[in-house]
Amino acid sequence: MASAPPLSSTEALYRRWVGPLLARDDGADAEQLTQLTLTALGLASRRRHWPLVSGSLAGLGAELQRPDLRLEQTLFGCRFANPLGLAAGFDKNAVAAGIWHLFGFGFAELGTITWHGQPGNPRPRLFRLSQERAALNRMGFNNNGAVAAKRTLEEQHLPPAGQRPAVLGLNLGKSRITSLERAPDDYASTLELLAPLADYAVINVSSPNTPGLRDLQDATQLRRLVERLRRLPGCPPLLVKIAPDLEDDAIDTIARLAYQEGLAGVIAVNTSLNRRGLEKRRLAQTGRTLEEEAGGLSGAPLRGRALEVLRRLRATAGPALPLVGVGGIDSPESAWERITAGASLIQLYTGWIYAGPALVPTILEGLQQQLDRHGCRHIGEAVGSGLPYLSA
Repeated sequence: MASAPPLSSTEALYRRWVGPLLARDDGADAEQLTQLTLTALGLASRRRHWPLVSGSLAGLGAELQRPDLRLEQTLFGCRFANPLGLAAGFDKNAVAAGIWHLFGFGFAELGTITWHGQPGNPRPRLFRLSQERAALNRMGFNNNGAVAAKRTLEEQHLPPAGQRPAVLGLNLGKSRITSLERAPDDYASTLELLAPLADYAVINVSSPNTPGLRDLQDATQLRRLVERLRRLPGCPPLLVKIAPDLEDDAIDTIARLAYQEGLAGVIAVNTSLNRRGLEKRRLAQTGRTLEEEAGGLSGAPLRGRALEVLRRLRATAGPALPLVGVGGIDSPESAWERITAGASLIQLYTGWIYAGPALVPTILEGLQQQLDRHGCRHIGEAVGSGLPYLSA
């Protein structure tokens, strides 16, 4: 029988102190807990070269990183140390950009960042569904704005784009006060300012929490937006993030548009307005059911639909367009499932919150084991292969 991790390990500390807070819907306030964590991580990132801080961070990296040449890939000009990334929405203001690789991630997506700083929607706006390993959020792109994000990134003295231990993507959204007609200029202002700091950028047109935003997934609107951004000098590789609630023909249209417009890839998927069978589930904080509450659902209930969308994209776009799978990934099996369905990269958020930092090395070790069991020499051989998950 495997021995328990030592009490000094990150996993043991997380299980002892954080796990009990996440085990109840009405435990510690989800948003306050996230902000407290980010405050500490931001301080560590800014001071990561201080001797005491760097020593602690080195220990973190030794525990959580799993370097393996078989997991490395170069996609849209970026070298990824492994295919596992932190999804957008956690580090909204890019405060911990300098240390995400120490958690084992091959890349991190920062934001969503808007041109105008904005407070987001009224609280409460982030809810745990602990039993379902899910969350409901209606944050509303709360962030400090593009100018503040630039200052925050510069204060961390990051290596230049392309020379970082983890690839850094910037997720861009429309400011709430900006009309749909002016949306291309709004996104362009943010990207023009932040492009020198980004390894890649994501056009977020799929959050359900900014009124009208999802209308930008319409082919005509999206093409106009993409063409505006691609005209910018020094434009980084551009990806688009889509909703899980799109009809199949809309997914096909976006796949074709991505190919025609030379997008670097598609991220599937954002949070869902569909309650995935949880319509009658009541939130402890409000007493209302999910069908009565606004916001996007994330986590384990989204796994099936996220996989369907990814497979649809792969079938329409073919093997050349890089796809990023996100939504309900919380185990080596679900990660392998997404990769073999066609995702070159995968992202974590809700599952990582519930499982803790140990989920990253657990998934990376699981991918290594699957490569061994299938006789694959490189993760690229598994992408879109349909190979099953083989248990020991």
